Amino acid sequence: MPTRKITRALLSVSDKTGLVPFAQALAGHDVTLVSTGGTAKALREAGLTVVDVAEVTGSPEMMDGRVKTLHPKIHGGLLAMRDNAEHVAAMDTHGIPPIDLLVVNLYPFEATVAGGADFATAIENIDIGGPAMIRAAAKNHAGVAVVVDPEDYDQVLEEIATHEAARRAARRRHLAAKAFAHTGAYDGAIATWFAEELGVTAPHKRVIGGTRAAKLRYGENPHQWAAFYTTAEQRPGVATATQVQGKELSYNNLNDTDAAFELVAEFDPNSSAAVAIIKHANPCGVAVGSTLAEAYTKALACDGVSAFGGIVALNATLDAEAAEEIVKIFTEVIIAPNASDEAKAIIASKKNLRLLLTGALPDPRAEGLTYRALAGGFLVQSRDNRLVDQDALKVVTKRKPSEQELADMIFAFTVAKHVKSNTIVYAKDGATVGIGAGQMSRVDSARIAARKAEDAAERSACPSPLTIGSVAASDAFFPFADGLQVVADAGATAVIQPGGSMRDDEVIAAADAAGLAMVFTGMRHFRH
Repeated sequence: MPTRKITRALLSVSDKTGLVPFAQALAGHDVTLVSTGGTAKALREAGLTVVDVAEVTGSPEMMDGRVKTLHPKIHGGLLAMRDNAEHVAAMDTHGIPPIDLLVVNLYPFEATVAGGADFATAIENIDIGGPAMIRAAAKNHAGVAVVVDPEDYDQVLEEIATHEAARRAARRRHLAAKAFAHTGAYDGAIATWFAEELGVTAPHKRVIGGTRAAKLRYGENPHQWAAFYTTAEQRPGVATATQVQGKELSYNNLNDTDAAFELVAEFDPNSSAAVAIIKHANPCGVAVGSTLAEAYTKALACDGVSAFGGIVALNATLDAEAAEEIVKIFTEVIIAPNASDEAKAIIASKKNLRLLLTGALPDPRAEGLTYRALAGGFLVQSRDNRLVDQDALKVVTKRKPSEQELADMIFAFTVAKHVKSNTIVYAKDGATVGIGAGQMSRVDSARIAARKAEDAAERSACPSPLTIGSVAASDAFFPFADGLQVVADAGATAVIQPGGSMRDDEVIAAADAAGLAMVFTGMRHFRH
């Protein structure tokens, strides 16, 4: 059956963006406006004629507004099938006017919770009538157009202006699909909040909701489609950042930039400037220094070859000195809390270089969830928000680490937390000097990291690799002494690792034999 002409619209919105001009356009097409509450007030203040919902239902709003649209004369007008004779007869018998257009968006529950509302206030911001009307209209989309997003107002006005039934029907299906997604995500947010309030970490049902922020050119590879969705979590990073300049971000850009910013946030800007250079979600250089430029130069020295086309993350305001250094090689993305005007002007000389500013750093200690898709399901876990506690470190060798070794060990173990397992990280003077990532054998990770340090020494005409006199961090325990022996052969003088292997005594004995200092953290940082 052809879609019915829109003659009556019910509008009830929390987000009043574009409401008045949209309603004015509807009125210009002789559409009767029905509304309630703040929406009706806004429309009347704009000089529009509005029929109150209470006038349609014959019942006043009651129970502090909890009951106003939950009425047969509203839901009958939304659910009645226009081509069903019995439905039409029921409408005539009970005086139910048809509603051809529903414009509703819901109480801002997520914003209310994010603002720190107490339990009772959050409960009062759970919309009941809105989702019920949206679902009714979406189910009956053949006869009713439903709009939950101000961005779709123009689509409705186009429908009114066109007489092509097929186009109108297709548009209504798309609007209905969007409406069901809207209420689904809304209910999911409520369920997630409720579980958190009850301290239930693994509820029986879990719903993940998100809002599309961008359609991406493709996914990890050109034959894969992709999109970027944001959630209600206001964690500073790629989802909250402002892109100052540069071309569109890709799937891999977003993934790598997130990894870079989460890593660099581990370092307190009040203590030191820090820079992380990321390639394929793994760091190829990380360093701290007295300035960002110094930190960047030290980080770049770790693996300048891999840094080409990488992501640079900074833990403080990007200044001109650091910007001048960064633009010397091809870089895909720079992300920082802020940037000076001078730095922005320097970056602007590289028109394709993306510059993202977040306004703040994410808190590495904050709780949160991470997700991973599996065939037929997904894994959920709490974010790895544990930091190295210096007081909890256990010296297990005859030699204790020096102050400098201890500082470098904590630095290296912090970096290792953000490197794909298995990983070995060599560090010296607050900078990585060799990183071995993602190997099936920890021995291979230790060898690769040492070889990268040798290659870096050759490129810089350094007489010996910087692993000599460095410290080494392992994200998990050494299952055998062979991995530790590789670290010792590379010239490291101290090792930090979780401990906990059945052969810890063997590994400790090997460290003592090599004259190494070694500490156990009691904490593993696998990253798969």
